[in-house]
Amino acid sequence: MEVRPRDAVIDDRDLWERLRTADEQALADLFHRHNDAVYNFAFRRTSSWVSAEDVVQATFVALWRRARAGRIDQLTLDTARPLLLVMAGHECGNVLRSSRRQAALADRIELIDHTGTVPDHSNAAVARVDDERAMSGIRRLLERIPAKQREVVELVCWSECSIAEAAKALGVPEGTVKSRLARARTRLGGLLDLGTTEGLE
Repeated sequence: MEVRPRDAVIDDRDLWERLRTADEQALADLFHRHNDAVYNFAFRRTSSWVSAEDVVQATFVALWRRARAGRIDQLTLDTARPLLLVMAGHECGNVLRSSRRQAALADRIELIDHTGTVPDHSNAAVARVDDERAMSGIRRLLERIPAKQREVVELVCWSECSIAEAAKALGVPEGTVKSRLARARTRLGGLLDLGTTEGLE
């Protein structure tokens, strides 16, 4: 796991305190520091790069709204990342529901549109599709374990949060996180081949 420099710890707490006073620059600095982590987390949750981008935007918009309303608690962690990931998890459901509605509308429009638009088959586009297909397979397996176990897999195994960080972000004891993680690994071990368990160790 990455070891954070002491300066980063101080800066994160300072930024969070400034955010609690609705400081726009603090929000921008937190975004630049953590948007990649939120983006990757959201992709693993949604299996869609486009949806992941929407989740990042929705997460930080929601954070700003809370700051403007004076509804942000004091940061008790060394970093804001686990809290932002939990917020992103809540936003994923909203974005997925919206994406399904948009996809249904696009399908209806496609039946009417006969312009013959050529789809983009560039290498980058193909790679993104491949990533999404692979992630969809992993998500289908994760859907077979309880949601609370999935949460700790996503935070600890995929997002490299510590047990303590995940516990505080989820509002549960550290022992609960450990037991959920152990049960998730046991269950997934029975579902996945040894070669596909990478990332869960």
